[in-house]
Amino acid sequence: MATSTTSSNSTPPYKPYRHHKTLTTHTRAVSCVKFSNDGNLLASASLDKTLIIYSSTTLSLLHRLTGHSEGINDIAWSSDSHYICSASDDKTLRIWDANTGDCVKTLRGHGHNVFCVNFNPQSNYIVSGSFDETVRVWEVKTGKSVHVIKAHAMPVTSVDFNRDGSLIVSGSHDGSCKIWDTNSGALLKTLIDDKVPAVSFAKFSPNGKFILVATLNDTLKLWNYAAGRSLKMYSGHVNRVYCLTSTFSVTNGRYIVSGSEDRCLYLWDLQQKNMIQKLEGHTDTVISVTCHPKENKIASAGLDGDRTVRIWVQDS
Repeated sequence: MATSTTSSNSTPPYKPYRHHKTLTTHTRAVSCVKFSNDGNLLASASLDKTLIIYSSTTLSLLHRLTGHSEGINDIAWSSDSHYICSASDDKTLRIWDANTGDCVKTLRGHGHNVFCVNFNPQSNYIVSGSFDETVRVWEVKTGKSVHVIKAHAMPVTSVDFNRDGSLIVSGSHDGSCKIWDTNSGALLKTLIDDKVPAVSFAKFSPNGKFILVATLNDTLKLWNYAAGRSLKMYSGHVNRVYCLTSTFSVTNGRYIVSGSEDRCLYLWDLQQKNMIQKLEGHTDTVISVTCHPKENKIASAGLDGDRTVRIWVQDS
């Protein structure tokens, strides 16, 4: 059936993304890419121990941040896009001033590689997850750890705050996905508790009502966490080995975007669950994807056989 735009609730015809530019600024695997919340900046982190900040419009390199003694696994932006936090295999997190490129704080306490990080919406707290199996909540102003949660029985693969910052979701290689109270650090709910497959990624939806969960069996599921049940499943990509990050695209319709171990990016219609585009070009696993908050633009990151950041755009 041809796409109809007559009914009042129909979405406009899908415009495919195309490759726009390849950034070859890192010398090792690129582990993470994130657009800033205001959309002006793009950051990438790498196993080459550096964090790079680019202008999201010109894609020119603004700062190369150095200081970590081991590779960087994850990055997160503060809500005002002024600060960026990096999580590293050197067991520390660093908070950087994105305008100057200076490191303003180093957070120490994890006993093993720090794998994942996020700011709360108010950006006065940071949550991190580590191979030491704990989730830590840090006070940004002091750099002090306010909660050390013995969260999982295996490495923590992802941590995220909900929209008002009252809840934290964590995922782990132990096959569980859990919800925590930010203020007390108490466990509120175990969303998934299977030994296999491992939970490789978990993220709250923009409206805070759902959680997108990736597992190492080529599956992404959207969960209603209040009801404790899975609503939708997205498949077609390959995810067996790595903790691939996925995200929501909301600038021109509602899509789920994920990298894949077959070196492609996948886009699914959030409601209909059907795959609507597969983007090819990377030469290794696409580990991380990020969607621009205002423009129809995606950035993706490739592992060691690729080492690039690719930018994808839609023609308007």
